[in-house]
Amino acid sequence: MNPELINRLEPFRAEALRRWIPLQDVEGWIAAARPCATLVTRGDGPVVGRFGGPLLLPADVPDPWFPLLATLDCAALPEEVTGLPLPADGRLLLFGFPDLPSYSAPAGEVVYIPEGTPVEERTTKNDGYDDSVYEQFPQEELRLAPDVSMASHFLVRSEERGGEAVTLPGHPRAWELAETWEQTYGDIVVDGPLHIGGYASHECTEADPVMDAADEAKDARRFRGDTTELPAPEEWVLLAQWDIGLDGREGSTLHWVIPRQDLADRRFDRAHVSFFWNP
Repeated sequence: MNPELINRLEPFRAEALRRWIPLQDVEGWIAAARPCATLVTRGDGPVVGRFGGPLLLPADVPDPWFPLLATLDCAALPEEVTGLPLPADGRLLLFGFPDLPSYSAPAGEVVYIPEGTPVEERTTKNDGYDDSVYEQFPQEELRLAPDVSMASHFLVRSEERGGEAVTLPGHPRAWELAETWEQTYGDIVVDGPLHIGGYASHECTEADPVMDAADEAKDARRFRGDTTELPAPEEWVLLAQWDIGLDGREGSTLHWVIPRQDLADRRFDRAHVSFFWNP
């Protein structure tokens, strides 16, 4: 990660040391920071996509079950900014709806369209979704703001201890460090609604939302009778996070997660979308 992003973390370092957290623990937490892209609707950053807009899909792609949230230009989102092995070109379409699904079913989907693929316009589906929420979906250009991300979670499940939640290995002061990040990140990160890469978060982050979503993906496939083995939760990454600011869905978040190798292989059929809401 470039030095400019690391230097942004100085308010976190200063506050952590003020709380008498040992320097080696502070530096260990900072070393785990990740680059990410925050997409904003204002400012002078390059346009990298848009919220809403026409739904353009290849003829052989089925109609998505969920409304279109955003279309992203992969060529405008380099790996050094997002920390992700996104395709070098083409468009990534994020679909989803902020509602609680049943039986760990996904709350959205992802479609990748390679550059040069012929497309046709479709009618965006909104079958069975709350119109009062859907009508608030944003319709704006998205601009790139390179950003930095640190973990907000401090627990992980230990398979050696029967799935019991334990403090993050290697970080004995994880709770205090995560709390310090929660107190200081507002002076560090870019304020924007859509995040690409980095760490996932939501209002009640204790365990990693990416690993929780990976477990959801496994449960959803098992419920459908699909016995395909999925990668272990620690092999999944955050593709995108929408911090939802809609009336009636305050405090909610959508996470699009995917196995890192699937992302590198341009395989998006195993991506999973999870919804968190603390109404």
